[in-house]
Amino acid sequence: MMAVALMWEARAAAGRGGELLDWVRAQRLSPAPSRRETFTAEPDRVLVITWYGEPEPVGGPPELPDPPAGLLHRPVHRWRFTPVG
Repeated sequence: MMAVALMWEARAAAGRGGELLDWVRAQRLSPAPSRRETFTAEPDRVLVITWYGEPEPVGGPPELPDPPAGLLHRPVHRWRFTPVG
C-alpha cells in the first residue's frame, strides 16, 4: 500500500463560510488521519487536506462527507494524491 493525501474543497453559500468551517471542524474520521489541516479562502471556501500513511486503512481512507446542501454554493470537490519519489 501507499501513502495518500486527500483534498476536500467546498464553497459555502454566500455569507455562510463560517458555518461551513464549523461544520467541517466537527466532522470526525475513523480511523483518524496521521495529519489533517484546514484552510479558508475568499469567497467562503474551505479546504481540508488529510494524510494517511502506510499501510492505507482497509477499504481505503475515510473521506469527509458532503455538508448539508443548503450550506453549499456548489458541490464539493475531492482529489486524491499519492506521493512520488
